[in-house]
Amino acid sequence: MDIRQASTRVTIMAAAAVVTAVTWVAARDTGTFEAQQLPDGVTSAMVSAGAELFSGDALCHACHGVDGTGVANLGADLTDTEWKHIDGSYTEIVDLITEGVAAEASTSGIPMPPRAGANLSDAQVRDVAAYVWTLSLTQ
Repeated sequence: MDIRQASTRVTIMAAAAVVTAVTWVAARDTGTFEAQQLPDGVTSAMVSAGAELFSGDALCHACHGVDGTGVANLGADLTDTEWKHIDGSYTEIVDLITEGVAAEASTSGIPMPPRAGANLSDAQVRDVAAYVWTLSLTQ
């Protein structure tokens, strides 16, 4: 892949993240689900920041797909209501991202590194978790 292809790919992934975040906000604003349904301490700004991180610097999209639907034999679908290692609560998503998933525990045999292997700050982990939490609400 040359630099132009890589640049185009990054642009497409960033655009997808923005569309997802805008869709979430639009759904919230039209009553599909309301802001008060967000977990305590989570804001729509955190969800938006998490969407950008998910498809950008956090590299989540590499295994879970740009739209969170997963990559076969690599990363789980985050848009359904089935959680592999946790109950799907915001707090447990934060813990899972922070701690990662060992290869032995992974359904694909591929580990998820702590903090996505991206050295995310605690605030960034919480933002990504906020976004991931909303993904299963769209189903």
